[in-house]
Amino acid sequence: MFLPYGRQSISEDDIRAVVDVLRGDYLTTGPAVGVFEDALAKSVGAKHAIACANGTAALHLASLALGLKPGDQVIVPSISFMATANGPRYVGAEIIFADVDPDTALITPAALEEAISRADPKRLKAVFVVHMGGNPVPMAAISKIARAHGLKIVEDACHALGTESNDGQAWQVGDCTYCDLAVFSFHPVKTITTGEGGAITTNDDRMARQMRLERSHGIERESAGFSNTGLGFDTDGEANPWYHELQTLGLNYRLTDFQAALGSSQLGRLPEFLERRRALTARYREAFAKLNSDTLRLVEAPAGSNSALHLMVALVDFDGIGISRAKFMNRLKEKGVGTQVHYIPIHRQPYYVEASASPELPGADRYYARCLSLPLYPDMKDSDVDTVVEALQAVAAG
Repeated sequence: MFLPYGRQSISEDDIRAVVDVLRGDYLTTGPAVGVFEDALAKSVGAKHAIACANGTAALHLASLALGLKPGDQVIVPSISFMATANGPRYVGAEIIFADVDPDTALITPAALEEAISRADPKRLKAVFVVHMGGNPVPMAAISKIARAHGLKIVEDACHALGTESNDGQAWQVGDCTYCDLAVFSFHPVKTITTGEGGAITTNDDRMARQMRLERSHGIERESAGFSNTGLGFDTDGEANPWYHELQTLGLNYRLTDFQAALGSSQLGRLPEFLERRRALTARYREAFAKLNSDTLRLVEAPAGSNSALHLMVALVDFDGIGISRAKFMNRLKEKGVGTQVHYIPIHRQPYYVEASASPELPGADRYYARCLSLPLYPDMKDSDVDTVVEALQAVAAG
């Protein structure tokens, strides 16, 4: 039996929810999307949730909502999936890459200050932070620095649905206590899934309305928003039933109703997903403590946090063990254990080497040199954790 690093958990209730929509009247965006959005907003404590096609689309919509444009600068930590940088880059922004803590991959207040020092204060507009692996960034301190420089804040929370923290006051990822927008992904390996899918949460009415327009071609269908009253309304003042108007050059980033139905069903299972991930993580930590190894250890969650635990990342001293990471991963695979690397520093990617030249970012490089994502998903058995740790021990011992 092979253990991948991540995997969706689909129940019979999830399947029934999708089948019910498939048997109904709507396949593309319909009432199930609104139900999912309302449930998501309530779950994270935000005023608005805007569902869309995927997490990358959500990052793009967030960049549009902030009004970012060519020539603006945006700070992004170098350790993340490339979409975190690509979202603002799609609208022409220049990316200023920030370093991260080498042991957690989280942007720190000091790293943010250093990145700000390299930016043009007249062009710097926003910072995108990443709750890497589900572990929360110290948002109280990050927000204080960003706001002092007049910056908008986007939380890339694609790993962190369900994460809670207390760094001065209690807050939940997605409630927008410390940010303007929070972005989620519902890819199959994330905490919940819609197959593909994403969402943005915000407490800002204007940005919520704009993102709803942008995700669906820029078309306004609600009569209260019509600007051309001559075309939009009949002589008695009633809205013409066929009428809609293009108000901005938008995109097709819509979520389907059957995806939303799956999302609502999965969201109802979020507490059990989180409980299971935390139980498996506790077992991993107990097993690693018994190893008492200088070459194998786990990334620690920040103090005061209750992480969603999207990734179980081990920091491995491959040089100390005397084996390359590729060989290490291949030998684990032979033992039925799948692993992955999250992530190659974005500032090292060829496109960004040319587009956004960065200085050396030693924290990002140090984290990348050691990180290895181990299997972690709700349908794992306790004994699967033991299998993974035993395989790690065996490979590390040669």
